[in-house]
Formats: sequence, C-alpha cells, structure tokens
Amino acid sequence: MERHFDEELKELNKEILRMSLLTQEAIYKSIESLKNRDRVIATEVIASDKKVDELELVIDERCIDLIARYQPMATDLRFIATAMKINAELERIADLAVDISQRVLELVDKPLLKPLIDIPKLSAVAQGMVRDAIDALVRKDVELAKNVVLSDPDADKLRNSVQEELINDYMARDAKTADRAVPLLLIARHLERICDHATNIAEDVIYMVEAKVVKHHPEEL
Repeated sequence: MERHFDEELKELNKEILRMSLLTQEAIYKSIESLKNRDRVIATEVIASDKKVDELELVIDERCIDLIARYQPMATDLRFIATAMKINAELERIADLAVDISQRVLELVDKPLLKPLIDIPKLSAVAQGMVRDAIDALVRKDVELAKNVVLSDPDADKLRNSVQEELINDYMARDAKTADRAVPLLLIARHLERICDHATNIAEDVIYMVEAKVVKHHPEEL
C-alpha cells in the first residue's frame, strides 16, 4: 500500500510540473505577443487557458482522493496540502497571462506609445521567480525558495517605475495617450501580481519542507 501511495505522490508531482510548464509558457507567449504586437500569439494564450483550468481540477481531485484513501500524516500531508495551494497559484498566474494577452489585443492596432524597456525586465523577473519557485518545490530547496521571496521587492520597483513613467511622462501631459498607456499600466500590474503568486508558492515550499509559516513575515527568513 505504501508503495502505491509513493507512486501516486510522484504522479501528483508530475502533474504539478506539467501545470507549471503550461503556466510559464503562457507568461512567455503573452509577453512575446506584446513585444511583437502579435494578435495570433495573444489569442493562443487566451485559448490555452481552458487546458490549464482542466488540469487544475484534475490535480485538486487527485489531492482530495489521496487524502481520503491514505489519510497521510506529517510530511506527506504537508506535501499534498501544498500541492493544492500551488495548483491554485499556478492557475491564477495563467489567468494573469490571459489578462496580459487581452491587453495586447487592445494595443496591436495602435501605434506603440514608447519603447518597451521596463516591462520586458519585469517579465523576466516574473518568469524567473515562477521558475525558481517550482525548482524549489521539486528540489525541496528552502534557500532557493527564500531567494524567490526576497526578490519580490525588485518586481515592485519595476512596476512602480513603469507606472510613474506612463502617468507622469505621458498621461499627465497628454490625456489622448491614455488608450495606449492604460493597457501597459495593467500589464505591469499583472506581471507584478504574477511575482506575488510566485512568492506565495515559495512561501508554501518553505512551509512544506520546514513546517514554518513565513507568510507576511519575510523578516523571519
């Protein structure tokens, strides 16, 4: 029975990794669609969200089934509980990639307001945080998870930089730029929220490995 349980935990882990790959691909494609002003790629990201939603339900059902059938304790229970939380975080990240793609569709037929500098930087931070958070899960690497949590202020600074430039240098000087500035503002906000969800995943990994709650207490890292 224990061997079957271990095999099913491995399958659960594989499904979480699959969910992560789908999510990371959605983030990457959404930003590529922005940089290349590509309506087709943006539409693909929006359409692919159904696959993410379906996998989220599969993972949730697997977690509930494992708890019901095996009544795991301690470390195994923390892993399953963490898997459910991370599953939800990844689904929200994929939703944010869809939100970015929807903003791209608002922009593709309009002249580019300004060269894209800080938004691609913020995207790179977001993708790196998601990747590292999942790597921390796979390797049970608490130090890597802590690094993800400590990276979140960098994302906030980049979001603020985008916001200040678009508002102060464009919208405040010419209200007619709002229809091109607002989607970019929202994209920066969506990327910053992706970083927040990656931080949540990293915090969950720390709890899974050390049974230590650091949520809302980064000073304890």
